[in-house]
Amino acid sequence: MTGFPPDPGRAVSQDPDTPHDTDPAGGWGSLKGVARVAGETGVSAVAARILGSLNKPGGVMCSSCAWAKPAKPNTFEFCENGAKATLWELDRNRADAAFFARHSVTELRDWHDHDLEKSGRLTEPLRYDPGLDRYAPVSWDTAFAEIGRELRGMSPERAVFYASGHAGLEASYLYALFARAMGHQNLPQSSNMCHETTSVNLETFIGTPVGTCTLDDFETCDTIFFFGQNTGSNSPRFLHVLKAAVQRGCRIVTFNPVRERGLIEFADPQSPGQMTLGKPTRISEKYYQLRPGGDIAVIAGLMKCVLEAEDAAPGTVLDHAFIAAETTGFAETEKTVRATLWPEIERHSGLTEAMIREAAEIYLSADRAIGIYGMGMTQHVNGWLNLGMLCNLLLMRGNIGKPGAGISPVRGHSNVQGQRTVGIGEKSKHMPADKLRALFGIEPPSRDGLNAVHACEGILDGRVEALVSLGGNLVRALPDRVRMEAAWPNLRLTVHVATKLNRSHLVPGQVSYILPCLGRTDRDLQASGPQAVSMEDTFSHIYGSLGRAEPPSEDVRSELAIVAGMAKATLRENPRLDWDGWTANYDRVRDLIAQTFPDDFADFNTRLMQPGGFYRGNPARDRTWKTESGKAQFTAPTTLSALGEAPEGDDVMTLITLRSNDQFNTTIYGFSDRLRGLSGGREIVMINRRELVRLGLSEGQKVALETAIADGVTRRVEGFAVTPYDLPDGCIAGYYPELNPLVPLGYHEKNSQTPAYKGTPVRIVV
Repeated sequence: MTGFPPDPGRAVSQDPDTPHDTDPAGGWGSLKGVARVAGETGVSAVAARILGSLNKPGGVMCSSCAWAKPAKPNTFEFCENGAKATLWELDRNRADAAFFARHSVTELRDWHDHDLEKSGRLTEPLRYDPGLDRYAPVSWDTAFAEIGRELRGMSPERAVFYASGHAGLEASYLYALFARAMGHQNLPQSSNMCHETTSVNLETFIGTPVGTCTLDDFETCDTIFFFGQNTGSNSPRFLHVLKAAVQRGCRIVTFNPVRERGLIEFADPQSPGQMTLGKPTRISEKYYQLRPGGDIAVIAGLMKCVLEAEDAAPGTVLDHAFIAAETTGFAETEKTVRATLWPEIERHSGLTEAMIREAAEIYLSADRAIGIYGMGMTQHVNGWLNLGMLCNLLLMRGNIGKPGAGISPVRGHSNVQGQRTVGIGEKSKHMPADKLRALFGIEPPSRDGLNAVHACEGILDGRVEALVSLGGNLVRALPDRVRMEAAWPNLRLTVHVATKLNRSHLVPGQVSYILPCLGRTDRDLQASGPQAVSMEDTFSHIYGSLGRAEPPSEDVRSELAIVAGMAKATLRENPRLDWDGWTANYDRVRDLIAQTFPDDFADFNTRLMQPGGFYRGNPARDRTWKTESGKAQFTAPTTLSALGEAPEGDDVMTLITLRSNDQFNTTIYGFSDRLRGLSGGREIVMINRRELVRLGLSEGQKVALETAIADGVTRRVEGFAVTPYDLPDGCIAGYYPELNPLVPLGYHEKNSQTPAYKGTPVRIVV
């Protein structure tokens, strides 16, 4: 495949009998998807008002993806997934005391994940009664007292405080403070399962744990190279930016094993012309289906082409002044890339030399290039080198630290980046100890804590006794889920702060609580009046959010109030830890954040509702490299594959886990994967027809999948229907989280321990 055929909606090699979608991303399909969820949850006038204010100054900031909120928003500044997330939270159904009286935990375990959340909003604090096998209502005072007693009764390092990306900066800051005041830094976060590869490795390469771009860069860039990112499902508002970029002449190239509709073409739902008689906008000029893990090889090929162009016209292609003044390691990297042979590049990438040269010509034609990536690059054993190679490609021509250029991971959860910024993380550097001593008179722990993988290892071997979850559905999101779910009941204490029922709540520890919290859309009224919360987007901009809906019951509390209540019940009295005062007025918490992180949050309260958010800055954007050498780091490739050392055998396939168009992380809104032309059950295994024939399989056949890693543990899922799909040879795909049991806990990116969800070796068993 060498780019777009006359019909840009299809691949040249697309088998017409293979399921696929010919409609563009956006368009009428997007509106129908929103309408379906609106009908299921019950649309109200309040819901309509909230959607109208979504992602606008003074409105509600979407709880879905982390895409930017522009200072001059569109009439409707939300996408299909953002609307679904908002309506899902505003569900009129209630999982109240009567619901839990009717249904035992054992019964609920047989429900589908979609149906669990569809039971509605939680309305009162609940305690698990093992004798009745039911959750029963309990008072907040009783819940806090018992949780505090349990936490005080164990060594601090035996407790783990997990956070999803939902909670605002204010609750997140207090959560991180609570853990350190208690005496531990066991603060795993949802980024441990997705973009921790970024947080750890970008810091090594360019001295920052986040991307260097801002929204303005997309107005002046000449080319955008995408690697392993599915914009159409994961951050659809990005499509408006891409449409504008293409229309002014920006050239977009995509590398992804799966042809994702959002990066092929887009029909703007806010454009009457495109929604009626107009044609959709072609997004990617070139789209290459590389093999899973083939990004390193592709980028090595692109780098070879850049070096060849420099050889042909010395001094005109590489940014020699930038390389000499701002970087280190170029000579070794250049030598290694030059010595890399094209046959090896082709073998590992699955692309031809001609395809890679074609893409390189586009890169070479651009003065300002942006490199975009998603979890297709981070969730690999050698994800660190994926990022190192992308940095290499950009650094060669000075494309980091200048307007219209840079490296840009696209975060998939609204405040996952911001939570790390204000201290949720297992390392001491995530929350400065000197500030904690000065502000609160506490002596924070100096030893690093546990990330998600290490916490799971502690649950398996009994070192961890308590798991407190600030949002999320951790049991369902983890790798090695069968082993983890079996070990979970051995925990002494499990606490879940949540808006809706999910699978993790049905695996209670010996003492287990569900504490219902306000959602982003709910009005948060405290002693000093209505409260706003804040979050950070993927471009390091901070926004205030003000909920407007009536809470699901009077007995639901804010995430901040719940964190403060648990902390007050757990910790020794300290007049400088004013949990009640902070709950009464969130401005005081923002003042603390500004004092703790003055470079990022100066005048926090003053700037809270600034249109377009306020930028907390990025040193690499200013070419200040906070690396060990003080310069940006070139990285010589040590392998051409991001995959680990997979076992040999013609029957070994590389598994890619995917999210459907009808889900957000572990939340399943429905069973239509519209943008891939699939619908119905989620227990499917996608495979191309060539491989289907080679392996002697038939369409619709039910098979089992087994992990091909020999570590003494058998990992197997059964009853998955073989589904023909347009994929490269040697790989299969299926849905997350249904296929998580196949990913070993120890099979992860080597520096960050991010699970290798995009590159696990498996076998199909008939």
